Amino acid sequence: MQPLFLAVGIVVLVAVIVDIIWTTLWVDGGSGPLSGRLTTWTWRGLRSVGDDHPKVLSTAGPLVLTLTLAMWIALLWIGWAFLFAVDETALVSTHTGATADWSGRFYYVAYTMFTNGNGDYTPTTSTWEIASSFTTATGMAFVTLGVSYVLTVLGAVSEKRSFASDVTGLGRRSEAFVRAGWADEDEFRGLDLPLESLSTQLSLLADQHKAYPILHYYHSEQADRASAVAVPILDEALTLFRHGVTDDAQPNPTLVENARASTDSYLQTLDTAFVEPADDVPPPPNLDRLREEGIPTVDDEEFGETLEELRERRRKLLGVVRADAWQWPPVDERE
Repeated sequence: MQPLFLAVGIVVLVAVIVDIIWTTLWVDGGSGPLSGRLTTWTWRGLRSVGDDHPKVLSTAGPLVLTLTLAMWIALLWIGWAFLFAVDETALVSTHTGATADWSGRFYYVAYTMFTNGNGDYTPTTSTWEIASSFTTATGMAFVTLGVSYVLTVLGAVSEKRSFASDVTGLGRRSEAFVRAGWADEDEFRGLDLPLESLSTQLSLLADQHKAYPILHYYHSEQADRASAVAVPILDEALTLFRHGVTDDAQPNPTLVENARASTDSYLQTLDTAFVEPADDVPPPPNLDRLREEGIPTVDDEEFGETLEELRERRRKLLGVVRADAWQWPPVDERE
């Protein structure tokens, strides 16, 4: 009897099983303690070597996902191997009758986790037969949860890039987004459906980021398909609609506030991905770009006071952009 091996095996198995369940099944929990740290370390490592290379950073999501699955397999493998090492006679070779050494235990655990076994080793007592059954059960459960997790994450990645494309399709800067809806007749037309659609997409995206923080690390090689760029563009456009445009010319306030609530939900997910607000604030939107299109706006001083009240919110938005290795949308450049 080896009590140290028993303790190590139990601790490792409990840790990895909790991490798997936490990450894949607990919607409000975010990443598990182990996978969350692995994700952060991997992203920081890639940022340190490829901060200026979008193609390098675009490997972060697939790499983190692969490493997470590999970590779960390795820890399950190690944990069960230590448990079978508690009793030196737990496993014996069916060919020679010799007890299994460490290589034999790892070999037995590997094929027991994912198959019904090949008969090279066999448990010697009913206790170890039951342990073998649990080994197979954890292996099958891991396959089921792992596949479901991968498919869900990849589906969410496609949805977040679709959302980003929809936003940047209306404008790659907040002023361009606002100008796209101006009908040249003292009112905004055609914005109701896009705002409602974007609000719905962003609400779903916020829930997905909360459930699967790994989504924050799926970096797009193109800025116009990056949600970390699209969300600030949309939120700054909503600020212009709500506080930059005069009251008599504003679009449907209900849709604007609903879209604003969706960005609030998205910003609340940042804590699960260890995204911190920036120390400074981004440059303000340029009201002159709206005035050139004949859009009635408030004066610069009044708008500046509003932006000061939104300082903390805009710091969070800038933190989102920088955390994903992008620059703040160049608001002063023309289309």
